[in-house]
Order: sequence, then C-alpha cells, then structure tokens
Amino acid sequence: MFNDWTTEKATVALIDAAQDLADKLVSAKPHVVETHAAAAQFWGVEHLSRDQDLWAITDWKPAAVTHFVRDAQTKITALRKARDYASSDGLAIWLHTARAITEPRLMPPVRDIWAALLGAGLNAEAMLRDLLDDAGLPPGHTRRGPKGFCAEG
Repeated sequence: MFNDWTTEKATVALIDAAQDLADKLVSAKPHVVETHAAAAQFWGVEHLSRDQDLWAITDWKPAAVTHFVRDAQTKITALRKARDYASSDGLAIWLHTARAITEPRLMPPVRDIWAALLGAGLNAEAMLRDLLDDAGLPPGHTRRGPKGFCAEG
C-alpha cells in the first residue's frame, strides 16, 4: 500500500515537472525556446553519432529505454554541476520523452514540449549548427520530433 502511494507520488512529480517545462516554453521569450530546441536537437544528433536514434526511441526495447533514462539522469547531474544549464535542459527534454514511453500520463505535456520546440524560430537552426560544429558533429540536421510525440515525428 505504501509502495503504491510513493510510486504514484513520484509519477505525479514527473508529470508536474514535464508540465512545468511545457508551460515555461509556451510563455517563454523566443530565444529561450530556440535555445531549448537547439539543445534538444543537439542531443539527438550526439546520440545518433553513437548509433542511438532518439527520434525512434518509441521503437527501443524497454531495457534500452530504462538504460537511457539512467544514463541521461547521470549526465544531466554532471552538466548542471558544471553549470551547463542549456545543454542539460536539452537532454532533460529527451529524459521526459523516454519517461513518457513507460508512463502514458506524461505524453500530453511531453507532446506540448515538442510542439513548442518545433515551433521555435529560425535562430534555433543557427544555434544547432553552432553546437554541432563545436562538438565536431556533422552539420545538415534539422529540427524534428521523436516518433509518436508530434505530427513531424
């Protein structure tokens, strides 16, 4: 009984965090949304360079999604400790996305997050090119959403 309550409380906290981010992006200034959009896309390309297609995360085996969640949490903690907030926020978007695969109640706010990111201004494309260049990753990637989370994905 207590375990059910704590599990539900943790799930509600995850839903609230995703909804808070969605609400933040809807009301944020354009450069904030563009920064988040570029950072999220950067992490998609970075993982793709290691043969992990985040845009197809809904097709992954459950164990791979769980492994990604653990790795992303660790990386986000390290990025925030290093005060690399923009990058950690971009990876956090993918963390919310992965969690939504195992908890369907997260889908609505995560879809709202992706809708906001895909609606970001053109500066997001330039920011993404700069991030990819700085990391030595190939250029030519454009914004897209993960399969099952938006019309484009």
